[in-house]
Amino acid sequence: MRRREFLLLLGGAMTAARALSAQQKAMPVIGFLSGISPAGAAPFVAEVRRGLREAGYVEDQNLAIEYRWAEGRHDSLPALAEDLVGRNVDVILASGGDLSARAAKNATSTIPIVFAVGGDPVEEGLVSSLARPRGNLTGVSVLAVELNPKRVELLSELLPQTSLIALLVNPNSPNAERVVRDIQDAAHAKGLQLQILKASTESDIDTAFATLVQQHAGALLIAGDQFFFTQRGQLIALASHYAVPVIYEQRELAEAGGLISYGTKRMAAFHEVGIYLGKILKGAKPTDLPVQQPTKFELVVNLKTAKALGLTIPQSILARADEVIE
Repeated sequence: MRRREFLLLLGGAMTAARALSAQQKAMPVIGFLSGISPAGAAPFVAEVRRGLREAGYVEDQNLAIEYRWAEGRHDSLPALAEDLVGRNVDVILASGGDLSARAAKNATSTIPIVFAVGGDPVEEGLVSSLARPRGNLTGVSVLAVELNPKRVELLSELLPQTSLIALLVNPNSPNAERVVRDIQDAAHAKGLQLQILKASTESDIDTAFATLVQQHAGALLIAGDQFFFTQRGQLIALASHYAVPVIYEQRELAEAGGLISYGTKRMAAFHEVGIYLGKILKGAKPTDLPVQQPTKFELVVNLKTAKALGLTIPQSILARADEVIE
């Protein structure tokens, strides 16, 4: 090969390499910040990807996603958020607990953030209003906290002879005070006494169950929390061991052997998160995207667990159930 031909060939290869590099840099990047583990988040991640596909984005084709998992170690969230900001991602998805959204907000005021939270994002200071969030945050609230009074009503309907119920809450949750306040009010309205139990570790959960049995609580409401979600196996096993009727927020716990659950259709909520991410990647600003609140809720009853507990589920509850597991 002559020298001139070699140089032309080399120049063409370098131009192609530069073009490829430019394409790779042009591919948008989502920073995925989660307080839980990849396994626990898998079904939610699938819904986010589905929403992104509808917007024309497919991971590893025209979109990259940088994942950061706290795996229940919430004190690591600020550093993980800072790392994503340092990598100059185009948008951050904060999920797996309200603390993820707070960590992302504290890490950047310029990179757009789409959150999925269980509490009131206005009350928590994430956004100024639901209709016009302002700033660089928007997202979806799954109303985990707002539905707690309804869960108290369901327990009262399920166990009309019960006068004492217990609440298990994670004191490290940013929603803890409001959860306790709302459930105290709902219990009082139903003429119920409320025992408050707190747990932020596995051993705390063991102690809480032993305490509620000693106090003869007739039922337990477990507040929505990502730590409790990751410990769902332990919670369900203890509820079975002590024969305690428990109501949960997420349907996954009823499916895994819990008695009853009532909450938002979380899969639909995370689908909306994926759609919002796609809109932002196409140029929309968070301030133009109102915070979404779900309108669809689901009641799941596990009759197999009810039978093991010796409970008869009232027809009034069965008639309203979205799913009955037999």
